[in-house]
Amino acid sequence: MKPELMVERLDELAIELPSWGFADTGTRFGKFQQDAAAVTIEEKIADAAHVHALTGCCPTLAVHVLWDFRDDLPAARVAALAKQHGLAIGAINPNVFQDQQYKWGSLTNRSAPIRKMALDHILDSIRIGRSTGSRFLSLWFADGTNYVGQADLIERKKWMVAALRQTHAALPTNMTILLEYKPFEPAFYATDIADWGMALLLARAAGPRAKVLVDTGHHYQGANIEQIVAWLLDENMLGGFHFNDRRYADDDLTLGSVDPYQIFRIFHEIENHRFRTGRTPKIAYMVDQSHNLKPKIEAMIQTVDMAQQLYLKAALVDRPALAAAQKNEDLVRSENLVRDAFLTDVRPTLSQWRRRHHLPLDPLEAHRQSGYATRVAAERRQRHGPKGGGAYA
Repeated sequence: MKPELMVERLDELAIELPSWGFADTGTRFGKFQQDAAAVTIEEKIADAAHVHALTGCCPTLAVHVLWDFRDDLPAARVAALAKQHGLAIGAINPNVFQDQQYKWGSLTNRSAPIRKMALDHILDSIRIGRSTGSRFLSLWFADGTNYVGQADLIERKKWMVAALRQTHAALPTNMTILLEYKPFEPAFYATDIADWGMALLLARAAGPRAKVLVDTGHHYQGANIEQIVAWLLDENMLGGFHFNDRRYADDDLTLGSVDPYQIFRIFHEIENHRFRTGRTPKIAYMVDQSHNLKPKIEAMIQTVDMAQQLYLKAALVDRPALAAAQKNEDLVRSENLVRDAFLTDVRPTLSQWRRRHHLPLDPLEAHRQSGYATRVAAERRQRHGPKGGGAYA
């Protein structure tokens, strides 16, 4: 691909940031707080806007309904505040997993009143999405069972289908359901939406504006995620991603920190779909990470920078040559055509794109030199009290 086209290709890549990625979160065992971590939605928006200003490709912010909206700051005002910072509100994420009534599940709870409570919250989230202009309703459920015989698995499936159909019926015409799957945690025997096949069937049952969301951390070890992506693309059912990396399961590590080749292979299949069909697939690229150890803004910048590089690398594969090598069963040439693209240094091209858009050539170093983290840590300590995380964290 010509260098000029490579630079232009980056204009296509928009990456949504998660509001919760700027806040203090943790594991089941505890969390290490950071003084610079955002507490309010106003602070989360400010941090996301800072990342967007440095990277130029993060124009939207995903929000969690229970964590990001207050009685004194309704949805329309949150959207207006985001717009003042040069952002838009992205995916709306309902929360039907943290409250006590969801101990036995939400949409698949044995209790009809609790199922209705969960569905009502999701419908309320759609109304919030209307107010914010959001295009996506992102659904993840902790629903499942931990023991054999605990519940009727097909009964739970039918409850889920019924609720998703009601959800789809309430969508505005510009909104799409992104249905996420996860093989385990917190349910360890039978998760109600455990894999991409279940998510695909449920999305189709819900209606035509329901697609599958692939979280790159939500798979068993050894799963061929890029093949899943290729199949979902071919079925026109891939709606979006939650980007992260993992060593074991849902580790929420920065993108490419463990296996950048895997993320490259995913982008490679997306590019292959474009080559085969002549169409650019409509995919919502989103980050889903929250870091205990790395400074949160630095982690986001690392992830965005890596995503841009791997996206460029995938575009370098000589696809006509690859198709010819595959036709001739030339395994070595086929592999090398893909691997050589991965090994190409695309940072000069990325620098050209940043110059064109008047962005810092090294957004991470620009962030460190800006003093932003030190300044907001001091402001937030004064506003919320000390958290013991250190001034720079």
